[in-house]
Amino acid sequence: MNVLALEPYYNGSHRAFLDGWQSRSRHQWTILGLPCYKWKWRMRHSAVTFAEKVNQQLTDGHHWDAIFCSDMLNLAEFLGLVSPHLRQLPTVVYFHENQLTYPDRHQQERDLQFAFTNFTTALAATGVWFNSRFHQDSFLEGLRDFLSHMPDYKSLELVDSIEAKARIYSPGVDTFPVRKPRKPGPLRILWAARWEHDKDPDCFFEALKLLQQSGADFRLSVIGPQFQQIPSVFELAHEHFSDYIDHWGYQQSRSQYEAALIKADVIVSTAQHEFFGISVVEAISAGAYPLLPNRLAYPELLGGANTDEFFYDGSPEVLTKQLISLTEHISSKNDIWGGNPDRARTKVARFQWNTVSSILDNAFVSLVDHHIQ
Repeated sequence: MNVLALEPYYNGSHRAFLDGWQSRSRHQWTILGLPCYKWKWRMRHSAVTFAEKVNQQLTDGHHWDAIFCSDMLNLAEFLGLVSPHLRQLPTVVYFHENQLTYPDRHQQERDLQFAFTNFTTALAATGVWFNSRFHQDSFLEGLRDFLSHMPDYKSLELVDSIEAKARIYSPGVDTFPVRKPRKPGPLRILWAARWEHDKDPDCFFEALKLLQQSGADFRLSVIGPQFQQIPSVFELAHEHFSDYIDHWGYQQSRSQYEAALIKADVIVSTAQHEFFGISVVEAISAGAYPLLPNRLAYPELLGGANTDEFFYDGSPEVLTKQLISLTEHISSKNDIWGGNPDRARTKVARFQWNTVSSILDNAFVSLVDHHIQ
């Protein structure tokens, strides 16, 4: 099957998803991507830009059996601008995030046009895929709430039609090698989220201050992507914990990023918002012990029996208590796993690309076959 993939924000997790799938897929792919720049502008213009590119490729003799895009594309607008032949093809939109429930510190300034773009894209698509059940449920709930506040023609029944074609397909992660025996030393703590307020860095650094006050020894790596406006707490924390830091800032290469994950003993999240948690899954796959707030998509990642040890209530106080416990295990036994280092890794093994790519390939074939019938 020949697939046309359109990605207005071809970088970061969006690019990793497409490249990871395409490189293992049994389908043939044409990927059209735009650089990671000015996301609002990308959502505004990408339908027009891609329509021009795709129409030209059709003229040059290219053909496809299906279209795949991310939530950043105005799919309805794109389909209105391309050759009638393309409008007949089955389409899938993959929601990495959405503009209905994505946190905005300045809620009164939220541009509702982007939320409506997500709505019309979901309506236009043959299949609507989400990276987690939490994401799907919060989007549909947010969409119903969003439309209910419109002055008239609320179209609430259309949300049911979107729900009927919604499916959950997680992204994949690369396979990490089995860790070598741990070198003695303090507990190595990793924070690998975006440097933004919705990841609640204040909670994380407050917990570390409490850990520091307890007298526990530890090392610290704070990595993850950064943008122009970085919360001031990071600069303050960099100064405060300067004697504890191993890695600080975005890791410029994949090898540097993976090295930081493999070195970490524990991956901590304090997120108030997370649709999936790819860096957490990668860190666990690399052998890190997870400490996660018991909310958002995290219970899906490590769901099932015997996982309570990996969760906390979201407060810095309880997070600190669990970190203290881990430092005690490290200092006494140089081990935090009690002899079973695969307890968390086995829970996320289903997210490895070798498994996920086949699931995605089969899902696409099923959708196309159903569309043809």
